[in-house]
Amino acid sequence: MPHQDFDTASLAAYLHLTPQQVERLAERGKLPGRKVAGQWRFPRPDIHHWFEQRIGLSDEDELVEMEDVLERNASSSPTEDVSLAELLPLEAIAVPLSARTKDSVIRAMVELAAATGRLWDPRAMAEAVKKREELHPTTLGNGVALMHPRRPMAKILAQPTLALGCTTTGIPFGAGAPLTDVFFLICSTEDRGHLRVLARLSRVLTAPGFLNALHQVSDAKAARQLILETEEALQ
Repeated sequence: MPHQDFDTASLAAYLHLTPQQVERLAERGKLPGRKVAGQWRFPRPDIHHWFEQRIGLSDEDELVEMEDVLERNASSSPTEDVSLAELLPLEAIAVPLSARTKDSVIRAMVELAAATGRLWDPRAMAEAVKKREELHPTTLGNGVALMHPRRPMAKILAQPTLALGCTTTGIPFGAGAPLTDVFFLICSTEDRGHLRVLARLSRVLTAPGFLNALHQVSDAKAARQLILETEEALQ
């Protein structure tokens, strides 16, 4: 079942670790889990949040390794290769993004996704993204936020999609975090695909010179072309 908790064996298979490694990580508090009747249980949303945190703090080599793990996990249920450019049509990009507050950013980003025709219920998506931000802010230390709901919302999406907005000034988007001026909205239809997009997007964001170049683009076409070229250059 898609929402069933992991046990030690299934999480070990998912992360390509041994059950002993999973248990050691859990005992040390390195994995989010709890014991039920003496057996470890790991809620899928918490594991995915843990994975997101690891992706956000990883360097290039670690991101490549994570992408490899996620692709191997996809092998039992083949999917197309992740392509950020295909997920991000021109109508889902706003440069600049006309928003000055956290709430207006969320609304504007959801409207961009809805403009593609891939998102059918922008109000539900906006509410879900807002709740996710209240639970765990998605802003990173480099002025970028990777917004998304806590769980994929397949029922209101025709297909996975991305949206990108760049504001002219930084906006407070997370308690204690630097001001944020680059916003991605990740709309996924299933967990594995979400994590694969997140890992690929993180690699693009950490590519040398990418963020500086993104801050210099003047329109949506140039922003999309920069992402396309940066993604193509990844090994």
